Order: sequence, then C-alpha cells, then structure tokens
Amino acid sequence: MNFQLRKQKILALLAAQGEVDTRELAATLDISEITIRRDLNQLSDDGLLYRTHGGAIPVDQPENPYEFVNKTAANAAAKDKICRKAAAQINDGDIIFMDCGSTVFRLCQYIKNKKIKVITNSLPVIFELQHSQVSLNIIGGEYDAARQAIHGTIAGEHIQRYKAGKAFIGVDGISAQGLFAHSEKEAAIAMALATQSDYTYLLCDAGKIGRTSYLNFAGLELVNALITDADPADLKFCKKKNVKVITA
Repeated sequence: MNFQLRKQKILALLAAQGEVDTRELAATLDISEITIRRDLNQLSDDGLLYRTHGGAIPVDQPENPYEFVNKTAANAAAKDKICRKAAAQINDGDIIFMDCGSTVFRLCQYIKNKKIKVITNSLPVIFELQHSQVSLNIIGGEYDAARQAIHGTIAGEHIQRYKAGKAFIGVDGISAQGLFAHSEKEAAIAMALATQSDYTYLLCDAGKIGRTSYLNFAGLELVNALITDADPADLKFCKKKNVKVITA
C-alpha cells in the first residue's frame, strides 16, 4: 500500500473516529508502527492532523462552503507531488503570491504550518488557509463567480502595491512558444504576480507540457522555475530559456 492510499485511509479513520491510535492503525492497515509514525509525522508537517502521544487528532476546520469548480481533484496525485516540492521552496518569514489555479490551490495543504504571508486572488485559497499559521491578504477587484477569484483592472492595481519574494502560478499550457491561458483575465493576474515577485515558480503537471490554448500571453522568461512531474526529456525547451526545472 503506497503513501497516498495510506493517507486517504488514515484521514478517513480520523474523520470517522475523532482520533487514531498508532498501534491500532498499524494493525488496521497491516503495516509496521514505524511506518505509521512516519506517515503521521508527514501528515502533521503538512497540516492535515495534529500529533498526540501515541496517535493523532484532526485539525479543527469548518466545512468548506465553496465548490471549487477548477477540477482540483483531476490528476490529484501528480499535483500533490508537485505541491510538496513547491512547499519545500517556502520558508518561514516568506511573502508569497498564489494565483487561482487548481494546482496552486493544492499547495495550501502543505503550507498551513508555515509562518508566512500569502497574497492571493483566490477565495478557496483564503478559506483553506484562514485557520492556519498563514497571514492572508486578499486581492481586491471584480469577483469571478465561475473561478471563485478576483480579477480586473483594480486587482492589477492592487497587486502593483505589493512586492513578494516568491510567486506560485499555474497556466493552461506551456511549450517552446511560451505560456498559454484560456482567459485574458487569468493571464493578466499571472503576469502581474510574476512582475511583482523576485522569483516565480510555475506549477504544471505533465498533461500541460507542449499544450497550447487560446492565448499565448507570455514567453518562458516570465518564470524562473518550473515544478512538474513531466519527463525531463520533454523539457529541453525550458533549459534553453534558462528556466530551472524541478522534477516532482
């Protein structure tokens, strides 16, 4: 049984029982107590539970009232691998931008225990992080109900008032021709965040490599690093543009 499957079972038991015991988990999942302790420590580091002596209890979070329609569950395992790598780039004290992409949203679960400031246009990100160690700044502007995000001219002006050390953005496609988006509004936000950041990370699963879409909104030079689960052999065009590739 791999970690992702064990993670689902552990969190399901935790939700059902209100607490879990290391020995009982080991017996239920038919694995060693050493493995269970390692799993619980990892889930605690990711902000998904609290460790106790001999087990764990759930993080007290209200039910999410938002239906995030950006297919956050699609390619979940790949996106989680990417986001775990992305979280490793973030340190206590950092100020970061996060856009409204579905992969970027999944980064939330790995940064809840970090003492950082997040500036974002995504309402699901705000909701997911509101009861965590993270300090939040919501970008103002026109609300896009379909994307549950803030866009528009005022949003761009808001972003220009801030400077972040790191930005984490998503796209609908990336190729040797540059970055692609389905929406001019989302492209404008991505460009604004990257412009106001010292270092920009693009989070992108393998399915978007080589894909083009409606709008070619920027060259590869917009980003400093690509975090992806794609085959490095398919990413030679990134290295030609001095984009660092971090493989998940």
